[in-house]
Amino acid sequence: MSPMTQQALRWGSVYCVLALLPMGWLLFSPPTARSWAGEFSIMLGILALSVISLQALISGRHRWFAHGVGFDNVLQFHRQIGIGALCLVLAHPIILLIAHPDLIHYLDPRDETLRALMLMALIAATLTLVISSLWRTRFGLSYEWWRLIHGGLALFIVAGGLGHALMAQRYTQGATTSLGFGLLILLPIGLVVETRLIRPWRMRKRPWRVVDNQLEHGETSTLVLAPEGDHRFTFQPGQFFWITLGDSPFSLQQHPFSLSSSAAQDGQLAFSAKQLGDFTRQLPKVSPNTRAFIEGPYGAFIANPDNASGIVMMAGGIGVTPFMSMLYTFRDRNVQIPLWLVYANPTWQEATFRESLEALEEQLNLTVIHVISDPHDGWEGETGYVDQALIERCLPQDDKQRDYFICGPDPMMNAAEGALIHLSIAPTRIFSDRFDIV
Repeated sequence: MSPMTQQALRWGSVYCVLALLPMGWLLFSPPTARSWAGEFSIMLGILALSVISLQALISGRHRWFAHGVGFDNVLQFHRQIGIGALCLVLAHPIILLIAHPDLIHYLDPRDETLRALMLMALIAATLTLVISSLWRTRFGLSYEWWRLIHGGLALFIVAGGLGHALMAQRYTQGATTSLGFGLLILLPIGLVVETRLIRPWRMRKRPWRVVDNQLEHGETSTLVLAPEGDHRFTFQPGQFFWITLGDSPFSLQQHPFSLSSSAAQDGQLAFSAKQLGDFTRQLPKVSPNTRAFIEGPYGAFIANPDNASGIVMMAGGIGVTPFMSMLYTFRDRNVQIPLWLVYANPTWQEATFRESLEALEEQLNLTVIHVISDPHDGWEGETGYVDQALIERCLPQDDKQRDYFICGPDPMMNAAEGALIHLSIAPTRIFSDRFDIV
């Protein structure tokens, strides 16, 4: 079992305890049971409220939470838990009404208009929250608008759900019980204050400025930032930061970018991003001297050359960015172990950093294997996609102590991971970083 898997199991256990804590608190003084199905449905509702509240903890980029698991894995967990919370929210009234049909009047506006409208609004808000998150790009929602809607709906659901639980008074009778339950639900939401207010307030004292904006191959921009003052960041190659461009760190315009510069050099930081979305398409227009605020570093996609006989990096498109940081760092630290980079692109013109990689081949024990799916006439390199046949053909198979790092689009990563498992590479030697996290 890999160290990351062990960490994930530990933090998963902590999460389960936190999610069940409000329910456990209420069960200290349970009311007289009406029916098994009815009480079960109420527990589902309480669990749903607890899970939704904890989403603020999971997505809040708190370095102490789930340390060593990898932020992309944490956000994937956040997404899956959100779908689970939706199922709990829907199951709560369905099972309750099946067990006690007479409670349908709770949803009847003629009986009590405000209560009925609020309950229906909570269900609609939960549906909207999950659907807008899963298919944000299909709906044409910009990241900034989605972030605003996402946070607003989540706060409404927690506040409304807590009010519903307290007013129903099924398990929340008594001042002590109600107060304890309310604190357990609202405590994770209180972390939003740290994330949205306190953290940006601290960041405003450590501004950075853009000193260079380089246009790379493949419609990619590299922003080079330097600190205004003596503050510095230490990071590991393969990690990323959240960047806000502009004069205020409180802006909703905050995006994750992988570092493409060496971790062995102090001072300036370089971030590279392909022009894919509304924000990244504006990167070429960012002028030097633009103020920036950065938060991080985050991520556990970190290569340790001391623990491997060699390192194989598999990149798809702009997924090469964290590997550039690794390679520059290995060069500066004089790493001598064998290195391979399998770099897949649709066309040769889209191969970002290709000149830099040629230079790094001379400076490191590095073999770069370009894979082009739509080659031009005269192309003599590898063609197609990163699959098992290509891996067997291009990489030596005589050493099982190499580490394998994969970053790129989901289809490419799924194919590469499956091929490595089929080739009997130990899962503890395979590390993936999925950059489509927001």
